[in-house]
Amino acid sequence: MVNELELKKVKNEAIKNHIPIIMDDSLEVIKDIIEKENPKKILEIGTAVGYSATMFAIYAKEAIVDTIELDVERAEEAKVNISNIGLKDRINIIIGNAVEILPNIHEKYDFIFIDANKGKYPVFLQEALRLSHKGSVIIADNILYKGYVMSDYNLHKQRTAVRHLREYIKDSTENENLDTKIIEVGDGLAISYVK
Repeated sequence: MVNELELKKVKNEAIKNHIPIIMDDSLEVIKDIIEKENPKKILEIGTAVGYSATMFAIYAKEAIVDTIELDVERAEEAKVNISNIGLKDRINIIIGNAVEILPNIHEKYDFIFIDANKGKYPVFLQEALRLSHKGSVIIADNILYKGYVMSDYNLHKQRTAVRHLREYIKDSTENENLDTKIIEVGDGLAISYVK
């Protein structure tokens, strides 16, 4: 039984404390995809406080969610949140660097959500391809990165992230094993279906 009150509290606390969580309009698009595809195994790269993992588990009623978080404090907070919401039996938090953890995972996932270090998105895509199967869905959040990715933006601070996000778009749209759409909702979603 999902504790709706706790779920609302997690969302409100994240917003209040400026912790980046998935935007409502992005979540709407993902909800439709999850309800249509009904994934049984979900992988999330970037847990933060556990809000999106929780929403995925709610939408895919039978799914097990594995989620990776680098920040130990955030991961511990996510564990408490997920437990309070009532989903600790269906969400596994893996603490550590996704770049190191992913190569050691040898399962196949039906749905993979990427929302972590923007500079590592091309690496995450390669790992997501390895961990997916025909019919899997791979979604990358923040792919347009405040509009910088599609502009001639070149400020030093964000340059690396923007370059890697552009690389992700190129890799995912040109890969013949993927059918990719870039959708301008929230901060941009790249939605790829594995052929």
